[in-house]
Parts: sequence; C-alpha cells; structure tokens
Amino acid sequence: MTTLFQRTTDEWRTIGGLDTAEEIAHQPALWRELAAHLSAEQSRIAAFLGDSLRNPHQRVILTGAGSSAYVGEIIADEINAAWPCQVRAISTTSLLTHPALYLETGAPTLLVSFARSGNSPESTAAVQLVRDLVPNARFLNITCNADGALAKQSEGDSDTFNLMMPAASCDRGFAMTSSFTCMLLAALSALDPDFQPERLNQLAGIGEQAAEQWSAPVAQLAAQPVSRVIYLGSGPLEALAKEAALKIMELTAGAVMTMANSALGFRHGPKAAVNKDTLVLLFRSADPLSRRYEQDLLAELRRDQVASHVLTVGAGGDFGIDTPSWPDAWLAPLWLLMAQQYALHQSAQLQLRPDNPFTGGIVNRVVQGVTIYRHDEF
Repeated sequence: MTTLFQRTTDEWRTIGGLDTAEEIAHQPALWRELAAHLSAEQSRIAAFLGDSLRNPHQRVILTGAGSSAYVGEIIADEINAAWPCQVRAISTTSLLTHPALYLETGAPTLLVSFARSGNSPESTAAVQLVRDLVPNARFLNITCNADGALAKQSEGDSDTFNLMMPAASCDRGFAMTSSFTCMLLAALSALDPDFQPERLNQLAGIGEQAAEQWSAPVAQLAAQPVSRVIYLGSGPLEALAKEAALKIMELTAGAVMTMANSALGFRHGPKAAVNKDTLVLLFRSADPLSRRYEQDLLAELRRDQVASHVLTVGAGGDFGIDTPSWPDAWLAPLWLLMAQQYALHQSAQLQLRPDNPFTGGIVNRVVQGVTIYRHDEF
C-alpha cells in the first residue's frame, strides 16, 4: 500500500486529505514535465518576447492574487536583475483598486499573470484594465487551467501568450501547492536569458530526496501542538514566508495563527508575537551576507527561550539538503515542500479535512463574492 508523508493513501482518503497529499508529493515529477514542455515551447516564447526585455523602458508587471501574487514577489528581483527592463510584482488586488499608481499609459508594458484556475474575477479584470489603460500592452498568462477564463479570454490574440502548466498542477485540493511551484519555476525559466531545462530536472531530483528525508521529522514536528507559527525569510524568501504562513492559515481554517516577516524586520515590533506556544521557522538564504543577519536573529531567539521551537529550513538547516549554489528564488520551491507538508499535517492534527478545510464555504478554492467596478466610473 502506498504511503505518503507517514500515512497510507487510504488514511489520507478517509480524513479528506488525499488530493492535497498527492499534489504535494508529485511536484518533482511535474517539474520534470515542465522542463520538457518549456523546452518544446522555448522558440515560441522567445518569439513572443522578442527584444522587449532588453528595453530599459519596458515595464514588466508580475501579477496574481493571494498565493499567485507571492509567486511574483519571490521571482521579481531575480528577473529584474537579469534584464535592463523594469520588473515589478503588483497584485491584481492592488492593480484594480489603484490603477493610477501602477500603470503608465505611455510605457510599453508586459503583464505576466499567474493563476491556478484562471477563474478568479480579479485575474480577468486585471487583464481588461491594462488593455483599457495601456495601448499596445502585451500579456503572458502562466496558468494551470486551459479551460479557465484567463486562458480563454484572449486565446489566439497576437498580443497574448498562454503558457500552460502541466495539467496535474491544477490542484484539486483547496490550497495551492503544485500550481504554485510550477508557475514559479515556469516564470523563472521562461524569463531567464539563458534557459537551462536541466536545472529543473536537477531540482526535481533534489526535491524527491528532500520530500522523503523530511517526511518523518515534519510529521513529528506537526504532532507537537502550537497556537502560532511564524515564518521568516530574507530577500525573495520573505515572500516565500508569506506563502508558507498562508498555507497553515488556510489548511487549519485559521485555527493556527501565522505571521511572516524578514529576519531583520522581525525585531521591529513583530517579535512581540512570540510566546511559549509559538513555532518559529526561518528559511535560510543562500546569500552569505543574509545568513550572517539570520544567524544573529536565531541566536537571539534561542537565548530568549520564549518560543516553543526555533528551527531553520534550507541548506545546512534543521530541514536541509545539499543544493547547488543557486539564487534563493530558484531554491524556494524546495523549501516550500517542507512548509506544505507541515501545513498538511497541522490540518490533519486538528481533525479538519485538508482538501477542503472550510466546509461552510466561508473561504473558497476560487474566490467568490467579488464585484468588479470599472475604473472610468469614478
């Protein structure tokens, strides 16, 4: 009988968590599938982008809502450093409420939209908003659902490229897991000036080892009850901390309160949230300078002896594995494998159904209840 993260598939099915468990587990396999797909699509992607990213006046906006917005936040600085163009992560939820702050009518603009289902009202509305306000804007949709509204609304238009993720990445479970890492790696690869599919294959191999190596200790950690979990990360990993914190908030239906911050920012007030029922998890940066700051904070938190546990995730960490010397944005999917497992176990510990923790429909897999208002009516 197949075992996933210390439970059999029958056990996960019984407690309503099989979809999420499988979707966390199959991510490395999807990264390999993604590598092959991107290799096949590379010439078409390059033709669509042309020389635009080499233009210092070109604006690239990475957008999405919730987890999809965090994809953009993790990768924005990495892509911005690789090209002369201006790359910025702006959520759809900010674009729609304050378009005048973020859109420049006369600037060449590429809107890169991340969406699991593509059916969230903000996803399609953000595309239409940019169409209305920015002449000759172009659109790169990175989505997991070929039948979603985002993929369908501009299908066949010359100003739009739909970059589809492996079909199995369109998570059936409530929380975004494989959709998140696939879209992140797809954007890093597609917008990399030197795309290397072997990097995704190598990452997949490391991910398989990590998931197996961490399975028992993550389950053991989750068996120890806490009321608060704080994730910390520096640079791109601060956005990863937001995603990791959101996974626990979602899968425990808010029963475990979470917070995300940077290593240096944490002392500036948020540290007050630490109590004896708090787990602190820090994503270790690959950058040596960042690590010095992180180590100082870890030493301080351990001297304080207030938190229940203070642990690290990353190369050389409590949950670690050997990796190549790659930037933090590229390694983020590996560290997220630990955080996703932990959130899954927390949900099960609380006797919730991880595939749908909100049985009353208060929060939904695809957001509901959003009214879109036209920007020119006010």
